[in-house]
Amino acid sequence: MEKIPMTRRGYTALDEELKQLKTVDRPAIIRDIAEAREHGDLSENAEYHAAREKQGFIEGRIKEIEGTLSLADVIDPTRLSGSIKFGATVTVSDEDNGDEKTYQIVGETEADIESGLLNIRSPLARALIGKEEGDSVDVKTPGGTRSYEILSIRYL
Repeated sequence: MEKIPMTRRGYTALDEELKQLKTVDRPAIIRDIAEAREHGDLSENAEYHAAREKQGFIEGRIKEIEGTLSLADVIDPTRLSGSIKFGATVTVSDEDNGDEKTYQIVGETEADIESGLLNIRSPLARALIGKEEGDSVDVKTPGGTRSYEILSIRYL
C-alpha cells in the first residue's frame, strides 16, 4: 500500500477524531440502540433504524481512520528547507490581478482550501512542487490557465 503523507497536525486531528468515535460516540450509539430495542417491535421502530444507521456510519469512519493512520507518513515541515515540497507554506501572487494567497501543501485527508491547506494532488500544488522563490508557474484550471509568481517559501 502507498504511504499517505500528512503533517503532524493532520495526524493528531485524525487520531483525536478516532478517540472521540471509540470512547464517546460508539458507546452512546450502543446505548441508543439498547434503548430503542426496549420500545418493542423493531420492524416499525424508526429510532432503532436511525440508531443502527448511525452505528454503521461510525463503524465505517473508525475503519477508514484506522486505515489512514496505519499508512500515514508523518512529515515534519520544520526539518525541511529549499525548493517547494510537501509541508511548505507558500505565498503566491496571481500574475493577472495581483491577488496574494498563502497555502500550506498538505495531504489529501487534511486539505481545506478555505483554511489555506492545499491538497498535494491539486493542480496548483503539483505545479508548485520543486519550484523556488521568484519562479512563475502556469496552472491549468477549469476556468483556464492561471499564472502565479512564488513570493515566499517557509517551512513552519
